Amino acid sequence: MHRYEFQLHLSAERCLDYYRGAVRQIVVRCSTGQNVQFPASLLQKFVSPEGIHGRFVLSCDERNKCLGLERVVEAS
Repeated sequence: MHRYEFQLHLSAERCLDYYRGAVRQIVVRCSTGQNVQFPASLLQKFVSPEGIHGRFVLSCDERNKCLGLERVVEAS
C-alpha cells in the first residue's frame, strides 16, 4: 500500500467548485515532493464553512487506486 501525505488549505469559496463537482480531479504536492492526483469527491466530507485546512494522508493500493483519504490529527 502507498501513503501520500500532504497539507491542504482551500478557502470556502474555492471549495465550492470541488464540492459541486465542477472540478473532478485535484493535484497536490506531497511532503516528499511528489505530485499526486486524486478524485476531488474524496474532499467533500472535509468541507467546513471555513473551507478545507489541514494535513491529510491518501492511501492507495499497488495499482494506485485510491483506498481512502484521512485527515491527520496533530498531537497536542
